[in-house]
Amino acid sequence: MTRSPKIHPTAVIAPGVTLGENVTIEAYVVINSPHVMIEDNVTIKSFVYIDGHTTIGSGTTIYPSSSIGTKTQDLKFRGETTYVKIGKNCEIREFVTINSSCQEGSVVQVGDNCLIMAYCHIAHNCVVGNKVIMSNNAMLAGHVTVEDCVVIAGMTGVHQFARIGRNAMVGGMSRITHDIPPYTIGAGIPFKFGGLNIIGLKRHGYDLVTRRELSKAFKLLYRSQLRVDEALDRIEKELLPLPEVKHFVAFCRLSKRGLMGLQANDEEFPQPAEEEESDEALAVTSAKK
Repeated sequence: MTRSPKIHPTAVIAPGVTLGENVTIEAYVVINSPHVMIEDNVTIKSFVYIDGHTTIGSGTTIYPSSSIGTKTQDLKFRGETTYVKIGKNCEIREFVTINSSCQEGSVVQVGDNCLIMAYCHIAHNCVVGNKVIMSNNAMLAGHVTVEDCVVIAGMTGVHQFARIGRNAMVGGMSRITHDIPPYTIGAGIPFKFGGLNIIGLKRHGYDLVTRRELSKAFKLLYRSQLRVDEALDRIEKELLPLPEVKHFVAFCRLSKRGLMGLQANDEEFPQPAEEEESDEALAVTSAKK
């Protein structure tokens, strides 16, 4: 059964805003731009502010005092038309800020089924994939890419232009200055890898063969003392050509900032000791972390 939007009388909605079916807009919400599109079954809770060319996907809930689509904090901004696109079935919690982008036609994008917890920040030109979890006070600087199914724990800052690969888990209070390869787990300042994100991979249905091949790939890259290009060549030659292994290699080859733990300043990001060999031992290690 469909119904018209339910709008509290204290909400301020600019003329021209597009509202889907079954939308709920609570008290003191301000939608300040006619270019905002709210899709079906969206709930916008009290004191939310939405501006710019912003689309909120169906089934998403935005919690009190969040700010979405406001002008980028990039000083290079000169009034270009930019966009924010929030996916379906997301939860955007209290005091989250998602700025608009910088450069004509550019987009800040958040995928489907994401949980963005309180006080998180997503800056201009960021792309966040599907099923991403950002815990309280996690912050993305400009031009950051976060692939699908990533978990970023609380009070973690991600440097501009850095990338975090799919199914990676970044522990709390970390400083991410370079790219995090997919399927890995690590944390800290300095950042240290624990190996594969075994628990996360199991939860997302990756089988034992895939996990073992990815474990071999991680060890060749981070434990073999080989140069990055040499390690990636060996991964391609020696491991099963699984889609996940190919993605691991492609992500690393495309790195522009360099990979965490493998960039020039090895003293700032020292390598941890060799982890246990078995998949089961890796799972125990990941669970403890």
